Amino acid sequence: MTDARSSPETMGFFTDETLCIGCKACEVACKQWNQLPDDGLRFTGMSYDNTGALGASSWRHVAFVERAVADGDGRRQMQWLMLSDVCKHCERAGCLEACPTGSIIRTDYGSVYVQPDVCNGCGYCVSACPFGVVDRREDDGRAFKCTLCYDRLEGTLEPACAKHCPTASIKFGPLEDLKKEAQARLAKLHARGVKGARLYGADAKEQPGTSGLHAFFLLTSDPETYNLPPDPVVPTKRQGRSWAALGAAALAMAAVAIGSALRA
Repeated sequence: MTDARSSPETMGFFTDETLCIGCKACEVACKQWNQLPDDGLRFTGMSYDNTGALGASSWRHVAFVERAVADGDGRRQMQWLMLSDVCKHCERAGCLEACPTGSIIRTDYGSVYVQPDVCNGCGYCVSACPFGVVDRREDDGRAFKCTLCYDRLEGTLEPACAKHCPTASIKFGPLEDLKKEAQARLAKLHARGVKGARLYGADAKEQPGTSGLHAFFLLTSDPETYNLPPDPVVPTKRQGRSWAALGAAALAMAAVAIGSALRA
């Protein structure tokens, strides 16, 4: 177990899809520790996953991806891909930048935390998240998401999901250490012939739109397979370009107006 309080480093998650067995122990542990309500336990008809997606009361979500792939003889075989999704705690967090009340803050562990007693339910953070993580509760409209188990970290405990993952698919620790571990795991998988293995969100160079994720993943297929955006971008990152376009449009309109006045 990682002692979070004794480490001044930024903490995070490394989730390895190749080790996930779809047991949903992370979902249960998250709900139990954070006292989150159930999601209705409805059958979606789309897969055996009854949660469906991340939401205000589902801060961990194990996706069950069923797909047909061709084997070595060209015959179609069914394949299961399972991945435990969570808030990415982006280095550049769109939700944090969009929050007008200061409800969303960056903690000393590097996580992005929503203070429910400050949230006014405006919903700006929902539209600002490129991953669709943040959600509002239907009863009072306030926004909720993964807290990286901030209360547990303050008590020198690791997050509940990582603590209860039986296969160590979810790893928690200092972010830089996790990145080194992820690179070693990726090299091992490539050596075993898993050519499609890749890291998602491990650094700013690979994902400039968010400046990198504090909760990153090892995948064996394209991000879209797991309902992850291939090139997520925080909305405010394009703000400068939008203002430049607006300025150019204003100048063009002014030039047209002046030209019309001179011809008149």
